Amino acid sequence: MQFHHHGYVSTNPKVQPAAGVGINRPEDLPEQVDVLIVGTGPAGMITAAQLSQFPDVTTRIVERRGGRLEIGQADGIQARSVETFQAFGFAPEIIAEAYHITEMNFWSPDPENPQNIIRTSRAVDDEMGISEFPHLIVNQARVLDYFAEVMKNSPTRMEPDYGWEFVSLEIGEGEYPVTVKLAGTSHHEGQERTVKAKYVVGSDGARSRVRDAIGCEMSGDRANHAWGVMDVLANTDFPDIRTKCAIQSHDGGSILHIPREGGYLFRMYVDLGVVPDDDNGKIRQTPLETIIEKANKILHPYSVDVKSVAWNSVYEVGHRVTHRFDDVPTAQAGTRMPRVFITGDACHTHSAKAGQGMNVSMQDGFNIGWKLGHVLEGRSPESLLSTYTAERQVIAQNLIDFDRTWSSMMAKNPEDFESPSELADFYVRTAEFPAGFMTEYKPSMIVSEASHQDLATGFPLGKRFKSAKAVRISDTNPLHIGHLAQADGRWRIYAFSDAAKAGTEGSTMEKFADWLANDPASPVVATPEGLDRNAWFDVKAVYQQDHHTFDLNDVPAVFKPQVGPFQLNDLENVFGASATDDIFAERGLSRDGVVVVVRPDQYVAGTFPLAATDELGAFFTGVMKGRAAAQV
Repeated sequence: MQFHHHGYVSTNPKVQPAAGVGINRPEDLPEQVDVLIVGTGPAGMITAAQLSQFPDVTTRIVERRGGRLEIGQADGIQARSVETFQAFGFAPEIIAEAYHITEMNFWSPDPENPQNIIRTSRAVDDEMGISEFPHLIVNQARVLDYFAEVMKNSPTRMEPDYGWEFVSLEIGEGEYPVTVKLAGTSHHEGQERTVKAKYVVGSDGARSRVRDAIGCEMSGDRANHAWGVMDVLANTDFPDIRTKCAIQSHDGGSILHIPREGGYLFRMYVDLGVVPDDDNGKIRQTPLETIIEKANKILHPYSVDVKSVAWNSVYEVGHRVTHRFDDVPTAQAGTRMPRVFITGDACHTHSAKAGQGMNVSMQDGFNIGWKLGHVLEGRSPESLLSTYTAERQVIAQNLIDFDRTWSSMMAKNPEDFESPSELADFYVRTAEFPAGFMTEYKPSMIVSEASHQDLATGFPLGKRFKSAKAVRISDTNPLHIGHLAQADGRWRIYAFSDAAKAGTEGSTMEKFADWLANDPASPVVATPEGLDRNAWFDVKAVYQQDHHTFDLNDVPAVFKPQVGPFQLNDLENVFGASATDDIFAERGLSRDGVVVVVRPDQYVAGTFPLAATDELGAFFTGVMKGRAAAQV
């Protein structure tokens, strides 16, 4: 974390100075906004948290509830989400309070006594070392609290507007073309409000009214299997009560068991069987007592004595997705720009058992949030917004396909498996998908072609930037360079040097630094006057040499930008390779040098030869607009 560059700070450094629309921010909903977000679920809150970092963008987020969520339905936090939390600045806090999944145990009927269950296998949760971040369980409400804190501490001082329910919207012409009608609930009961917006984001859940208003329809499998779910405090002799488990009984169905944070609470998804075609929702009326009784039957010879129920529900598994995630009909794609977007459960629904709902929804919001910020601030052309549906709809369909397989396997009878270890083997084999690391965006205006992928094989194009360690020259600290990337809307440019030492005149790295600092085609030079040189681009230099072999005076000035009102040199952008963790070897980086470009949402946008400045400049010409040169 960097601070003091605007003057001495003696209070919480996470509280950024108010700026732009955050100065004297009105408490009441304004009549006009740049972005109106509907719904304070994970997708809506991360969109708001991202947009809160853009001081000149007026964003408001409305919620029909009268206040914060107290009991969340989702609880699984995959490693990709923890990476995202790191960017928003609260990963250490949520890791400290969460339950950590390190193994998953599998229980099946005892072959000698099928009425009893026995432990048949154990699986390490991240056997392949997919991420340095853990797999967590924590209440969804706490995730929302952390995003709310980010928003409140941001330059815009954003807070949710509780007590407003979405009624309808119309899309017209003008600067604020979307007219939204809201009805008051809770402390606004009986009131009505009309808000005009440039853009609307519908994050209002599976029964989304925003989705209906733009004519999007869900398609896919309707529910055919039901599960009772309960968060409980209980005494039990089941030995794995504090370990994640998949439990299959002989004839009573199955349980997905998930310990919760805090050391005592746990969640059970209890199999209620196939839903008859003529059920008409009756399965949802299953009493809690029936769910507890069925859980005890599945767990035999063990039992659970429930003392308190924090939350319970019955849901039916369906796998549905919309064919587009914005208001532009498919036949008109490319002929006009979208104005309304949907995220999360509003555009994809599935089972909860793979722990994907909250995680994929948050990546929806992260994706659209920075894009809206860049367009509204004039950094990028409006065509950037068309990449949202193009990127995220494919990911949602992949999720539906995976979850259909996983939930079907969870519902199978033990005798239908080809081997006793089939379920455990599938869990290990597919670990990268639910962890959130199989997302791979296709080439577009913000993902280059893979012409130079061989220069950085460990940073695949379109996939998330997988961090690695290097030694920061200024203070000799070995750090994960990816962990330093904040969710501040900036692009990342990682310049991995050629073999020449820092300061070698005529080296490829020196020539690249000169281009980056001075050439009109450089994206850094396009930063508007009046902003710090690193306001739009976070540039890091990584040299192949050990940090003892050179110092900061050898490094070009472009890697030490002057920032803040005192124009202080930022000295924390220069790294050397570690003798024990050589990032060049670990990530397959060319010893001739390579530039890796990473998007604001942490996905790799391009890899370029260090000398290919024309290609790098051309890439950013398509991403940016209004290239007014900044002072060098």
